[in-house]
Amino acid sequence: MKFISWNVNGIRACAKKGFLDYLRIENPDVVGLQEVKAKEDQNPILAELNDLGYEVYWHGADRPGYSGTAVFTKKIPLSVELGLDGAIDTDNEGRVLTLEFPDFYFTTVYTPNAKPDLARLPYRQRWDRTFHEHMKMLEAKKPVIFCGDLNVAHQDIDLKNPKANRGNAGFTDEERAGFQAFVDHGFVDTFRHFYPDTPEAYTWWSNFGGARSRNVGWRIDYHMVSGVLVPSLRNAFIRQEILGSDHCPVGVEIG
Repeated sequence: MKFISWNVNGIRACAKKGFLDYLRIENPDVVGLQEVKAKEDQNPILAELNDLGYEVYWHGADRPGYSGTAVFTKKIPLSVELGLDGAIDTDNEGRVLTLEFPDFYFTTVYTPNAKPDLARLPYRQRWDRTFHEHMKMLEAKKPVIFCGDLNVAHQDIDLKNPKANRGNAGFTDEERAGFQAFVDHGFVDTFRHFYPDTPEAYTWWSNFGGARSRNVGWRIDYHMVSGVLVPSLRNAFIRQEILGSDHCPVGVEIG
């Protein structure tokens, strides 16, 4: 199966910038989106998705034009869960959407940003712990695949200017430790599993200063899997050439 994750920074905007063309070419089995910035009834491409064989599942934010996640899947899930079951007070932001399949759970997640002044860093640390516990709870039942914009560059290799950004949002010691906790538990960063030393493999670029054209970016979008799935990993990739958002799609093939 092929899985894609993409922070589309607004599904309505991305739909006008070639989203469906990319989807037809990539032809994934399951797509996890973040930052859809729309309610379910504002999805501009529902009919086209159905024509392509996708079922659509949505977790929009209460606040209009903000946050939100969605999953498009050709494989019908056994169950669907919105949020983190009330364990933290952002379920109204639509940040987590989980589908249960016979052999695994699939979660798409849009992790809260710590904010440039780090005002939300304490909350972010609580979020990381809560989300981690939720993934471990799912994993106790069956293997887990989770993907999304985790809003952290894990290692120096994962951003262009690590020294200059040390301590900034997305590269604080606290956020990196939150990511490392997943690794220590046994979740696997699928891209680094295949490409441990590949530099400049970024997934997000600032809209300022021609950052994308100069590839001055960050790798903050991931597919993470339970360790038991590692023997089934076939490939992981980053589609830097795909435009339509300030993030690009990332993918993994399993099976």
